[in-house]
Amino acid sequence: MTTHQALHKYFGYNEFRHEQEAIITHVLNQQDAMVLMPTGGGKSICYQLPAVMFDGLTVVISPLIALMKDQVDALNINGINAAFLNSSQNDNEQREIVKQLKANQIKLLYLAPERLFSSESRLIDFLKTLKVSLIAIDEAHCISHWGHDFRPEYLMLAGLKISFPNIPVIALTATADKITRKDILDKLKLNNPREFVSSFDRKNINYRISPKKNSFNQLLTFLDEHKDDSGIIYCLSRQSTENLASELRSQGYSAEAYHAGLDKATKDKNQEAFLRDEVKIIVATIAFGMGINKSNVRFVVHMDMPKNIEGYYQETGRAGRDGLPSKALLFFSYGDFEKLKGFAKVEGNEEQSKIMLKKLDDIVTFCQLQTCRRQFLLRYFDEQAPDNCGQCDVCLSEYEKIDGTIIAQKAFSAIARLGESFGMGYVIDLLRGSKNEKLRDQHKQLKTYGIGADISKADWQQYIRELIARGYIRTEGDPYPVLKLNPIATDVLKGFQRVQLTQSQTLQQEQVAEVMPYEAGLLLQLKDIRLKIATRENVPAYIILSDATLLEIATYLPAGLTELRQISGFGDVKMERYGSEVTEAVLAYCKQYGLTSLMAKKAPKRERKVKTNRTNSTQAESLNLFKAGLSVAEIAAERKLSPMTIEAHLCQFVQTGELDVFELVEMGKIDTIKEAIESYGHERLAPLKEVLGENYTYTEIKAVLAWMQRENA
Repeated sequence: MTTHQALHKYFGYNEFRHEQEAIITHVLNQQDAMVLMPTGGGKSICYQLPAVMFDGLTVVISPLIALMKDQVDALNINGINAAFLNSSQNDNEQREIVKQLKANQIKLLYLAPERLFSSESRLIDFLKTLKVSLIAIDEAHCISHWGHDFRPEYLMLAGLKISFPNIPVIALTATADKITRKDILDKLKLNNPREFVSSFDRKNINYRISPKKNSFNQLLTFLDEHKDDSGIIYCLSRQSTENLASELRSQGYSAEAYHAGLDKATKDKNQEAFLRDEVKIIVATIAFGMGINKSNVRFVVHMDMPKNIEGYYQETGRAGRDGLPSKALLFFSYGDFEKLKGFAKVEGNEEQSKIMLKKLDDIVTFCQLQTCRRQFLLRYFDEQAPDNCGQCDVCLSEYEKIDGTIIAQKAFSAIARLGESFGMGYVIDLLRGSKNEKLRDQHKQLKTYGIGADISKADWQQYIRELIARGYIRTEGDPYPVLKLNPIATDVLKGFQRVQLTQSQTLQQEQVAEVMPYEAGLLLQLKDIRLKIATRENVPAYIILSDATLLEIATYLPAGLTELRQISGFGDVKMERYGSEVTEAVLAYCKQYGLTSLMAKKAPKRERKVKTNRTNSTQAESLNLFKAGLSVAEIAAERKLSPMTIEAHLCQFVQTGELDVFELVEMGKIDTIKEAIESYGHERLAPLKEVLGENYTYTEIKAVLAWMQRENA
């Protein structure tokens, strides 16, 4: 069996992604490898596929029990014998797995690192008696002090090559900068490993940063667009997660908390409910999420600033693992930065403190960017990117500039009067006239003390970072950099040169992936079928079939099992178990609505183009439900949105020409409505409704207005 045949047979895919094929070939040639691949990029297949092709056992080192169960469930559903050994099992369960291992009946065994070398179990000695073909170390950054999630128990893995000198080892991570990657390789002592670094670009994720003002109300507005979606909300403190989850429940949202302080039973219950879509939103500390494979997470929100770019990137990467459009929203405040500085310092280790403070400064810079956020993220991981991605708030914004000459002069004067010997925080405290005890008494006598009290700390930080980015100011020294003036600042101080600064931004409609129309009614039916199967199999629904697979079926309407085999995600085992159930639903739906298969239009999967469009995914959902035969009232009830919102969605499509006005308004009414609009104007709809009378609805008036705007464009 070739690697391509195995890929389709067990995983249902017709082609490899990123560098999967090269990695798998390298591992099958018994060579060590270090793999960096974005979250959701398909790291698991890099060791799971070789596992089914090797004769013996593949041992997978994984940090969390939840990850093990998730992976093992998915493998078993795909027809691959897999198991885990951990503290959640009783003695009988563990003995049964040991028995299967001795009989060479298991292809993949998941273990926590401490399980291998602990003095109690010495599982390493037992594994030496088996035919081990491959060792995979997932979340490999946990072995590095410089990584964002160091775990001391991972250090024991340095002994793997001593115990298994001739067995190939593959180390995998989604997030590691250069210093972390070098540390991983040094500690694992791999044998001449080859490094594979895939693109870190998650094209389907929209990145957005918002000031942390009225953040709860902002969150509710954001969630209103994602009423039926799964999402993760991260908070810094345990208490914050519980408070926020409670507040969201009081607003009608299905939300639960997750943090390390909860008892195991509560954590397991909340996580399992989230994985099974019984709970839509999990509010968590960073204790939640590592290795979570839930593919249909549509959004990740950070209520507080993360400690570093690696953590942020990995956490946002838990959205959109199925490749469908997803969002990452972060609320930023200067106060979070001040709070996290204390956590960044490592007592007794100045070198590590220096690195952690630099990482914290990088995430602050990211939050205050006025250039493409995606470009910044990719460059952080040593990958080049264009100046405009069209998919982050900066690239979708119009910025208002102000004459910032006086603001700049105040900042430059403060830096100069402090002898260019203090950092940004101290300079801002001086400008704002802070009563902070750390501010020296002699500095409180300076003329610049308090001259910027009318500007908030957050705005001062933004202005100074902008002045740094534009070359007026530079930073020098580690780990506590001080502000220095460049010669160009002198011209500004003397009044010879003016400075423009950014005052505010206006966020435009985001760009959306270009996708074919799909049958929304069929998609709902398929989700119901998937849920019934998942309940029957006792696994989360996304493990049965991903949202992306269901969407592909609802788009191309495969007629029979032969065509269903061409749908991504349908391997041999899933075809045998669920194929008939799915095709029967598709055929019945097509018969009911007079539809035929569109599989002939299904081109080989390519990178999806991103185009500028006035519509977004929530509007498209309303259109698809309308085309499926639902009324405005029915769509509003289905989506838990107001009828007015649905009307606005549909009228948007009338204006773009994607929906015919005659589908919303009888032909005989159009001229009458048009005449009323031309006579009375369209600034207010109520007078128009009064003139037209009870036989005309607001929906009809809005639709004709949208049609006229299109005609006059």
